[in-house]
Amino acid sequence: MIIRTLEEIQGSEREVQAENGHWVSRRFVLDGDGAGFSFHETIIKAGTETHIWYKNHIEAVYCVAGDGEIEDLKTGEVHPIKDGTLYLLDQHDEHLLRGGKADMRLICAFNPPVIGREHHDADGAYSPHPDHDQWAELRKR
Repeated sequence: MIIRTLEEIQGSEREVQAENGHWVSRRFVLDGDGAGFSFHETIIKAGTETHIWYKNHIEAVYCVAGDGEIEDLKTGEVHPIKDGTLYLLDQHDEHLLRGGKADMRLICAFNPPVIGREHHDADGAYSPHPDHDQWAELRKR
């Protein structure tokens, strides 16, 4: 059994901040924990915009506080996000995530799991998992 608290993660190697200050990701479960997914708390700062395109991961996101919006760059659709909203990036959806009037607190699960201190690359993606081909094959089943 693994037990972790937010207090333990804050300020540790499991807390990753965007270079531009737009978000902070607190990574409770990582690949090395062997769960088959990673689990994060992410804070999106109010009034910010972040381009994201997880080409190598599927992400489920549940908002538990704050507000903002997500814009699907393929369709142009904009969806509000507030406490109680879930979105699933099941098609590797390229999007813009915007913080609203208050910081958004998001609970996120990634498959395949994030390894540790990944940051978004120029395309808004995390690097592929070292076993990317294996994970891609599992998603086809």
